[in-house]
Amino acid sequence: MTYRVAMDIGGTFTDVVTYDGASRRLRAGKVLTTPDDLARGVFDALERLELPYADVGFFVHGTTQGLNALLERRGAKVLILTTQGIGDVYRIARGNRDRLFDLHYRKPEPLVGRHAIAEVAGRFNATGEELEPLDEDAVRFAAKRVREEGFDAVAVCFLFSYLDGDHERRAARILRDELGEDVLVVLSHEVAPEWREYERTSTTVMEAYTGPSVHRYLDEIEARFTAKGLHVPVHVMQSSGGLVNADFARRHPLQTLLSGPVGGTMGGVAASALLDRPNVICIDMGGTSFDVSLVMDHAPDVSPDGSCEGFPLLMPLVNLHTVGAGGGSLAYAEGTGLRVGPESAGAVPGPACYGRGGTRATVTDANCVLGRVDPDSFAGGGMRLDLDAAHTAVAALAGEFGMDPVELASGICDVGNAKMAQAIRTLTVEHGRAPSEFALLAFGGAGPMHAAFIAKEIGVTEVVVPRFPGAFSAWGMLNADVRRDFTMQFFATGTDIDTAALSAALDGLHAQAVEALTEQGIGEDERSVSHGIDMRYESQDYTLTVPILDGDDVEGPGFVSVLEERFAEAHQRRYGHATPGAPVQFVTIRTTGTGSVARTTTAAAEAGTGEEIVRDVVFDGRPLPTTIVERSALPVGARLAGPAIVAEETSTTVVPPGAELTVDENGFLVIALAPSEVEELA
Repeated sequence: MTYRVAMDIGGTFTDVVTYDGASRRLRAGKVLTTPDDLARGVFDALERLELPYADVGFFVHGTTQGLNALLERRGAKVLILTTQGIGDVYRIARGNRDRLFDLHYRKPEPLVGRHAIAEVAGRFNATGEELEPLDEDAVRFAAKRVREEGFDAVAVCFLFSYLDGDHERRAARILRDELGEDVLVVLSHEVAPEWREYERTSTTVMEAYTGPSVHRYLDEIEARFTAKGLHVPVHVMQSSGGLVNADFARRHPLQTLLSGPVGGTMGGVAASALLDRPNVICIDMGGTSFDVSLVMDHAPDVSPDGSCEGFPLLMPLVNLHTVGAGGGSLAYAEGTGLRVGPESAGAVPGPACYGRGGTRATVTDANCVLGRVDPDSFAGGGMRLDLDAAHTAVAALAGEFGMDPVELASGICDVGNAKMAQAIRTLTVEHGRAPSEFALLAFGGAGPMHAAFIAKEIGVTEVVVPRFPGAFSAWGMLNADVRRDFTMQFFATGTDIDTAALSAALDGLHAQAVEALTEQGIGEDERSVSHGIDMRYESQDYTLTVPILDGDDVEGPGFVSVLEERFAEAHQRRYGHATPGAPVQFVTIRTTGTGSVARTTTAAAEAGTGEEIVRDVVFDGRPLPTTIVERSALPVGARLAGPAIVAEETSTTVVPPGAELTVDENGFLVIALAPSEVEELA
């Protein structure tokens, strides 16, 4: 069993990467995603590479099953079971507005209506002391309602359960005794053992809403694996950038919500080590969306919380910023201007050039008109593009503006590039970092085609295109580690913190992490555990996570001062100011257990043969003679001056005039942009 397989199921394409441990060779493939049956797309991709199932020893994938259920509002029918008197917490939510100047702003419609919220007596106070016993008869009555009204899942969210989950556990036993295994029961103290009642309730509801869909999908995948003779554990990418097995994903389905996009970030972490570039901007441009994430100091940018579709989530997430700008993004007239995205042509009918009935102009159609796409080698030659259909679609939109089709095609790409550049600035500014401090790592089917132009927009002088860029997220999954995260509330001020209690809490979380990694099959030599603690100044509402290092003497006399210094430094980096000596508070302990897995140790592919051809491609509105070459024909050390286009099975890289491409020792394409051009366009 020599093959390790990773798969990224996107909105338009399903990408697969295989690594043969015997020959140390990588292969990549791409097939259209099958939205009606994602599991079928998995086997379409495997069959595309003619992989012998009996030789597969490891399988990991990123799935959009839970995310699709949320985006399309086709998740489970959920009942919220909560403490008497706080049934409106979920509906009231927060009073803040995400978009202050948007006159049309509306809060997202909650996933659960007020009629589906049941209250039961029983209460703990803010210190974890029981004030009133749980009304078990009320829980049984709620179970009766679940059965009679056909609810698929129950989200149990009791007040202060993060301090003591006894009432939630007792409610779960009653519900499962009454309802069996057909109804999913989700407990808030297991999903998000943290303060903030609304955010914890929202996270629990999200898991209950998406969980049944993820369960069915994983059951179907494993059943088909067995039927096909694939006797290998199924692993899933988490939103935090770590791997877990399918059993864990069933118990914690929400952890897979953003599992597809974060594979690219973890690939960025691996690439940053290979390139010896600690800071990398990862851009993943596919058929439907454009995802941006950061690697800083060789580590992914992971946030302890986040949101999706306007709903807060209390769980670790790779900090991704997504905009609707992909190869399939539709271009259209709005008022007197041109808009690109967020609406997409998707996989069906797709861009007009796909020849599947699409008639509206997309970014891919614009690139066809500009001559930047080879119609015969698109998607590895598995699909021949219809250039006439692309020209017709772009010309129809150009007629609305009274423009030449080629001029409008350039405008479509420029508008899309500007939108994507702004998405990058949004993320780097949040960290107080300038984009020029980073290299730009471009992947996704369309990323390398636009990367150099985006880099010019934001002031970056180096673009890196990895091997198999169209399937790079899948490659990143092969290089990700197993990861488990744990949290514990620990409220204290700097003046009265009990360091002995903190030390005991850290020891307990360390033991939990070790046990969890052992369950995932990680041995002692392959695991590590790290800790951090959320801190804030007194009267602040939000926190920053400060690391607790292995060598720290937690119970020593100077430990609190060390943490205060680290917090001041973190506050200065994030917000541009700090107040050393001001009173601080400790809020939440965070522990991460990491298990190392085998890496894809490959040499750069040997260069094959291939002819360079020269044809006209449009840059800055003018057709210029452009070198067209297959990537497989470029050996390590090869140099290529722009304008040039490098074609390969999973993507196309565009090198604009004035730039130079070099193939490094890893087989990556490194594009150096002229600083004068970057400064002029930044």
